[in-house]
Amino acid sequence: MPRLRLALLASIIFLPVLAMPVRAAEPSIRCSPYPACTEIRHVVIMVKENRSFDSMFGTFPGADGATTYPGLDGKRHPLTHQPDTLSTDVAHDVASLWLAYDGGKLDRFPQIGGAIQHGQDVADSQFYQSDIPNYWAYAKAFTLDDHFFSNIMGNSFPNHLFTIAGHDGNIDGSPRGTLPSWGCDSPPGSYAQRETPNGRITYVFPCFNFSTLGDELDRHHISWSYYAPPAGQPGYFWNSYDAIRHIRFGIDWKTRMRNSSQFAADAAGGKLPAVSWLVQGFPVSDHPGFSICAGEDWTVSQINAIMGNLQEWRHTAIILTWDDFGGFYDHVVPPKGPNPLIEYGLRVPAIIISPYARPHYVDHTFLSFSSMLRFVERLHRLPPTGSLDAKANDLFSSFNFHQRPLAPLTLNQRSCPTVPQAHYRPMKLYAITGTGVGVVGTIWAILTVIPIAVSRPRYVGWIRRRTPWLQLAVGGLFLAAFAGFAIFVATTYNLPHS
Repeated sequence: MPRLRLALLASIIFLPVLAMPVRAAEPSIRCSPYPACTEIRHVVIMVKENRSFDSMFGTFPGADGATTYPGLDGKRHPLTHQPDTLSTDVAHDVASLWLAYDGGKLDRFPQIGGAIQHGQDVADSQFYQSDIPNYWAYAKAFTLDDHFFSNIMGNSFPNHLFTIAGHDGNIDGSPRGTLPSWGCDSPPGSYAQRETPNGRITYVFPCFNFSTLGDELDRHHISWSYYAPPAGQPGYFWNSYDAIRHIRFGIDWKTRMRNSSQFAADAAGGKLPAVSWLVQGFPVSDHPGFSICAGEDWTVSQINAIMGNLQEWRHTAIILTWDDFGGFYDHVVPPKGPNPLIEYGLRVPAIIISPYARPHYVDHTFLSFSSMLRFVERLHRLPPTGSLDAKANDLFSSFNFHQRPLAPLTLNQRSCPTVPQAHYRPMKLYAITGTGVGVVGTIWAILTVIPIAVSRPRYVGWIRRRTPWLQLAVGGLFLAAFAGFAIFVATTYNLPHS
């Protein structure tokens, strides 16, 4: 009887609970913040090349843009109209930006290397909407981040490192030397400059062993891939994981690296991992010296592949950004980072493309490449890989996960103007030609000291009679070769190196 009473009592207590409607299962402990983690199953980080915010979106309605620049005469001048293709690269290393920065006045861009091309100040130039209509279409339909800063004042290599990790080991520029590739594949003698906050400069081989976002994804069994051109193709050196020793020589190099030509097929086929990076070959990278139209067309083809698979599109967040300022003017003085000698760089464009991106929205939040990492880390509850991503704003200000999902925006590629093929800085030819000049100089030196060094009397007369003429002939050849080599280097050095 007591057992019957207990059973009746239990039924009175628990039956109302059992009668309640069943709720959807709560997200797992790894899912945060809810509901973003259930809606976003694929994050795609697309990194293009060398453009400042004002050079692409300075005239964008509602954005913090500029159409004029300060001159050394103290007056403001209209930014010139940038052509589809420049003749050469514009210098964009740390030293060039410090020169252009000029104590925050940002008025010395015309003085950096490659700024003046065919009589035009291209460093102080910008595109119009008609030049890049599809990039503008994405920015208008989705979210444009107008205070998105590159992490480093320098060029590609360190900024690409910040797209995969929360730090770059204080590297402030791309590796130097005769380089067919960067990172751990660099040949012996290659080096990158490291500048610490106290101003100490050292030179290190560009192969490191710090933790990356890929490592954290591995530890938590979350899928990821890095899509890049394969070794030997222009653009391979933008594969940032080539600079991470334990990945370059570990299992991830075989299982996580993909050819960038495979991305569109994987997207269309619903095979994208939870996180993917996508970089491209030089001709379609938006890099100065190549057609911005061709680069935009390629970007459209990759995004169309995602949007063409509606199931994939419904759960994807695309972060489209550019790696550094490229030598182009931007009017916003960058904030100081933990290493104020190299952080932060100028603003670069960033467009958030997703069914949950805020439509027709300009986000003024302070963001950087570290924000992309923080976004992924919050989605998957991962620990930060460094101090910058630990403190970074996380891109959620550009999303609204309670809105009605946005439809895909499939765009048409354009017919691009025919332009001369861009040329690279001929680094290998420098080495070969320089070696040849050195050999000729060595022969000249030997012939000069022969009369002094000769010890066999019977040859002395013969050598003395002929040496002056040989000295003059070889010496003239050496001087001509040296002058030609110097002119050759001077006229090609501002080209982007391969």
